[in-house]
Amino acid sequence: MAIVGLGYVGLPTALAYHHAGSSVLALDISATRIATIRARGADLLEDDRARLEEAFRSDGFAITADASMLARAAAVIVCVPTPVDAHLVPDLTILASASAMVVENAAPGQLLMLTSTTYVGCTEDMLVHPLADRGMIAGLDVFVAFSPERIDPGNASVAHEDVPRVLGAATEACAEVADELLGRYARVHRVPSLAAAEMTKLLENTFRAVNIALANEFSDICRTMDIDVADVIDAAATKPYGFMAFLPGPGVGGHCIPCDPHYLLWQLRAKRQQAPLITRAMAEIASRPQRVVDRTRDVLSDLGRGLRGTRVLVVGVAYKRDVADLRESPALEILAGLRDAGAVIGYADHHFPSLRLPDGEVLADVVDERAFGADVVLLHTRHSDADLGWIGADQTVIDTTYRGVDLVDRVLL
Repeated sequence: MAIVGLGYVGLPTALAYHHAGSSVLALDISATRIATIRARGADLLEDDRARLEEAFRSDGFAITADASMLARAAAVIVCVPTPVDAHLVPDLTILASASAMVVENAAPGQLLMLTSTTYVGCTEDMLVHPLADRGMIAGLDVFVAFSPERIDPGNASVAHEDVPRVLGAATEACAEVADELLGRYARVHRVPSLAAAEMTKLLENTFRAVNIALANEFSDICRTMDIDVADVIDAAATKPYGFMAFLPGPGVGGHCIPCDPHYLLWQLRAKRQQAPLITRAMAEIASRPQRVVDRTRDVLSDLGRGLRGTRVLVVGVAYKRDVADLRESPALEILAGLRDAGAVIGYADHHFPSLRLPDGEVLADVVDERAFGADVVLLHTRHSDADLGWIGADQTVIDTTYRGVDLVDRVLL
């Protein structure tokens, strides 16, 4: 089988299929990305690093930028990013390009499957209809399906193959072919249509976004009552039914939650429909980084000082724990906001020797936290190997993770 796109989703997917016994053609149009993977520079979990070494030792794994080789595959699975632009409008450039490449190189009898999160109807628009224009009918000449990716970057507790796969297809014949393939690697849950499978992924991540927004609001309420919201959430989570724990934080990042609900909202706007709950939740999430800046200012005000000239060190800048991924990380906006308010900013995160703020300014990791001499330590992401023993009693600690219970006199966001 062929995997198109070797990013945070595609590469682990290719390795999982190869580990399960398939011959895999791993394709990415970026020569830089391929070179990084060959040099073992890709950010992977330890299990996936082992699988990569296993793959490179095998005759059944090939990595290439040559799209013409797709015609040799029995199945082609597209795993490319689907971001939003600066105006929160879906940017389908990469997916459209990858889909066109797949259609151009499609061969009779192939299974062609999208896994990228997208709008409802996208698989029809990008695969089924263009294939028909080439004279290839889904369910007769080729087989078309959609099965949303469900990888959780940085989560080593659940193996790729242990996550059930939702499957929708263009026809019943397409569903049978796709089910036979996916069923070799994971439990398959079939839905009646491509549209139902596409909407399933939008629901999954919109559900998370709305509940994170609720947790954020609850944290603000609890703070006004001098209650640690983490204690409340932990207590509520003891209920064995009807409750699912979500933690508040400094905002959300990554390739899913900040982006995916906007695919739904964009499509609804085109239909002149509204989703007020989702719209408000996304607005709350988007405002959270500025809330961190404002909270930092308020904490300092209570201490009789302002942000201007205060040295603020942001600890951990990845969008989540134990990943080397800055995509949509709230830390970038927080750092810029603190800087604009006059603070002297720095960050400490060994995953990133340097980073670029939204306006283009480049910062370097301080490396030596003690030498930075922070007045305020803002805990943004606490990696499992983070050593916070350097924090002194004279430093103000603002905990946006709500889990720094070992930190003396911390202030919650």
